[in-house]
Amino acid sequence: MEELGRVDLAAFKDQQKTPLVLILDNVRSALNVGSSFRTADAFALEKIYLCGITARPPHREILKTALGATESVEWEYKENPADAVRDLQTAGFRILAVEQTEGSTSLEQFAWTDEQPIALVFGNEVQGVSEEVLDQVDGALEVPQFGTKHSLNISVCLGLVVWELFRQWKYDHPK
Repeated sequence: MEELGRVDLAAFKDQQKTPLVLILDNVRSALNVGSSFRTADAFALEKIYLCGITARPPHREILKTALGATESVEWEYKENPADAVRDLQTAGFRILAVEQTEGSTSLEQFAWTDEQPIALVFGNEVQGVSEEVLDQVDGALEVPQFGTKHSLNISVCLGLVVWELFRQWKYDHPK
């Protein structure tokens, strides 16, 4: 870890976090949840909300893919994902669903140009983001795709979207 320039757990907990939160809305696969933790650790995200049927640590499949990130990334369980959305909106977050929906913004068209923190909602692998949550969000982002399938695996999609927003915050954001 030292050769890679990685911080230890104590330093990670103390470092400034990217003002980005994940909300997992009834994600079925614990492997996808573990991957979400690992991505959140990689980009020092503030927190993950695990909602509804989404598995919670110490689930074996989460631990398999998270590789310890459940210890570094702050997380909280909420039965209803709409409650997580409301709490974060009250705290000043802009809430964006990552979903193919009417009025969504293609990821390459989105620009994070202000100081407002963002929460990204990722939905169930089959049903997507719940209608209740879609009715509450401030907008939606969509990853452009050009193949025959209509969606990406949630862990892949989450990695792409988080990287793009992290890149904008870290390298393009006026400080």
